[in-house]
Amino acid sequence: MLEGPYQDLEAHVNALRERMSRLSAAVLRVSASLDVNVVLQEVVANARELTSARYGIITTVDEAGQPQAFITSGLTEEERTQMARWPDGPRLFEHFRNLPEVVRLDDLPDYARKLGFSTRLMMTKTFQSTPMRYQGTHVGSFFLGEKEDGQTFTDEDEEVLVLFASQAATAIANARAHHDERQARAHLEALVETSPVGVVVCDAHSGRPVSLNRTAARIVEGLCMPGLTPEQLMGAITCRRGDGRELPFSEIPIVRLNTVGAEEVELSMPDGRSIKTLINVTPVRSTQGEVLSAVITLQDLAKFEELERSRAQFLALVSHELRTPLAAIKGSASTMLGTPPPLDPSEAEQMFRIIDEQTDHMRGLIGDLLDAGRIAGGTLSVTPEPMELISMVEQARNAFQNSGSEHAILIDLPRTLPPVLADKNRIVQVLSNLLANAMQHSPVSSPIQVTAVREGEYVEISIKDKGHGMAAGRPPRSLRKLAPEDEGSGLGLSICKGLVKAHGGRIWATSAQGRGTQFAFTIPVAANARETDSGTAYRPDLSGEDSARASVLVVDDDPKMLRFVRETLSKAGYSPITTTEYQNISQIIAEEKPKLILLDLMLPGTDGIELMESVPELADVPVIFISAYGRDETIAKALESGAIDYLVKPFSSTELTARIRAALRRHADPEPFVFGDLTIDYSQRRVSVAGRDVHLTTTEYELLHTLSENTGRVVTFELLIRRMWRTPEKGDTDRVRTFVKQIRRKLGDDASRPAYIVNVRGVGYRMKTVDDP
Repeated sequence: MLEGPYQDLEAHVNALRERMSRLSAAVLRVSASLDVNVVLQEVVANARELTSARYGIITTVDEAGQPQAFITSGLTEEERTQMARWPDGPRLFEHFRNLPEVVRLDDLPDYARKLGFSTRLMMTKTFQSTPMRYQGTHVGSFFLGEKEDGQTFTDEDEEVLVLFASQAATAIANARAHHDERQARAHLEALVETSPVGVVVCDAHSGRPVSLNRTAARIVEGLCMPGLTPEQLMGAITCRRGDGRELPFSEIPIVRLNTVGAEEVELSMPDGRSIKTLINVTPVRSTQGEVLSAVITLQDLAKFEELERSRAQFLALVSHELRTPLAAIKGSASTMLGTPPPLDPSEAEQMFRIIDEQTDHMRGLIGDLLDAGRIAGGTLSVTPEPMELISMVEQARNAFQNSGSEHAILIDLPRTLPPVLADKNRIVQVLSNLLANAMQHSPVSSPIQVTAVREGEYVEISIKDKGHGMAAGRPPRSLRKLAPEDEGSGLGLSICKGLVKAHGGRIWATSAQGRGTQFAFTIPVAANARETDSGTAYRPDLSGEDSARASVLVVDDDPKMLRFVRETLSKAGYSPITTTEYQNISQIIAEEKPKLILLDLMLPGTDGIELMESVPELADVPVIFISAYGRDETIAKALESGAIDYLVKPFSSTELTARIRAALRRHADPEPFVFGDLTIDYSQRRVSVAGRDVHLTTTEYELLHTLSENTGRVVTFELLIRRMWRTPEKGDTDRVRTFVKQIRRKLGDDASRPAYIVNVRGVGYRMKTVDDP
């Protein structure tokens, strides 16, 4: 009689065991991956299988409650499309998403109709859903629909839904926490790596360096020994402390674990090379207070010592400059007051004239000091406008000769010079300072020469004397590091440099012992200046469209710099596009199509030179680097990467707009390309070899244009394909080779002994240069 009930009980137990086994296997499959998308796909698939649902859907929302992901299982592509087209679908999903608990329905269409939703495209009848929450935070919703054989969902099905919804919510929360942690770690690493202070992490017990940032590597590279890595170099360094004691670098963390504050330490190598640094050590402790590692910060004191020397030199310079007029004023006043009999009126007038002249001289010196301060702070502004160079040169010459100078000034300016974009008073000031400098270093009998020539989008002005030249052992160099004592020229030359730079130009000096010195500087040609048909004069053309309406993309991680550049560009009439996220630069270029890009050299996790190499879109737009690094080798490397200009921070708003204006003009109207017999006139789209016109197709011309404008660099197949056809396709590399072959044939170029186009096997092509054999 008990056989029937026992059989039912055994069947029920077996069903429970089977259900538990399937549930355990499903949980193991879900837990096998750390990828949140894989986990969610496993969750919805296993929940479907265990509840016999035809389809399942998981929707997730971000921290702001906005829809994020849409994961499905069991739906065909047609059904997914149909669901996406259902006009009431989003509102119905939102309704279920906002419900606080599980919903189980036997007739979903009827439920939807009562709420006022359309059911025309509804694909299911039986339905259950639950919100997904993690620690009280809503992260999404889980839906199951259409149980097999038209059955309704059971309590056991609801338990499965809630269980897997909990797992999905945990996976989503863990993925977000992991993402936030990785992002925070990446931000911290970028902050440390780009810090201007050297950072070295050492093992607290052995003192062995574990890692060091870019600045620390740069500091110790000054002590570099062949074959040693920066970490190995740390092991060879000896530290000399302020009290004279010496110890290996590896002992610093151990000795100073409990020391607070900075200490001046000299790092030295066995061969005698040394660097003075400011060192601080901070222990990193576990939660139990055990010291795990030590963070050592290094600051190279060379720059601070250089600043201190510059400060002392500046004070000595100011004292010297002011002492001379003060002595003359004091002497004249003492003569007036200390002479017992009254001075003859003519003598008294002479004393008053000396006082008046020297007072004017002092006022000029004070003005120079103020200008020097503005230049150092990057706040010097100029107001450039189209000007004829000859008028400014004549004004400077007249003022120079009226000051009593006996030197002859020879002016040689071509009549074909175009108007320049200049602040008249400031350029006259530059010319006057350079003329005064030439007068101080050349005999009265030798004339001072003033010449000018157009160089592309600039006019180059030169002032040459026949004095003693620079001291022996001092090669001609730019004014970037020219100190006042170099030439005995006081503040004048440093102010000249700042004024020329504010105009967007450059200034430099060349000299030879006993042959005099030549100072040259450039200022931009006025906008829209064009050569007349006769070729005898240039005049501004004000009817053309102003290039200042162009959009300019600015990429910099410094918010203050972005704000300054944005305000400057807006005032100048440009359309600035600013971003701190260099990762999106390709997308921004594609969407905004900027005419020019200002790119910070140092960015978190990368630098501008690496971006020039890794982001092909940067090759399509002129790039100007902006950076606080002004070393010659850094500037040269940046320009070699493809940039057309380089601005050293801090810079004035006038210099920035002048550089941008010149860059846009160069890009819009570039100089013809000439190499050997080959000439490419970009403005006329005309190609000729030894005067013979070469007829190229549009694609052939664009390819040759791309190669020629990147002379000195290898142009990759990827860049050529993108410039020619925008969207790469299979076989495009062969198409490039075919077009190059056709161009070579038309130019008379031999691939085995190229005269113009050189093949870089497997990479791309480049134009031949004078440095090639």
